[in-house]
Amino acid sequence: MHVAPARGTAVQDHVALAEIELCGDLIIAASAAREDRLTPDQIDEVLKVAEERYPPSPTNTPTP
Repeated sequence: MHVAPARGTAVQDHVALAEIELCGDLIIAASAAREDRLTPDQIDEVLKVAEERYPPSPTNTPTP
């Protein structure tokens, strides 16, 4: 087997790092859940999907 020599610079794949972080968030949420599984709504909340689909705006933000 031939292994390429290590170079002085490290290249980071920011997309892969973001995916790993999201997986970690899901694992933490699943381990803290009282149920056997997370619901689709809980998964969306952990992944902040609703915020991306429906960003807060002056017309849809709750009033205190």
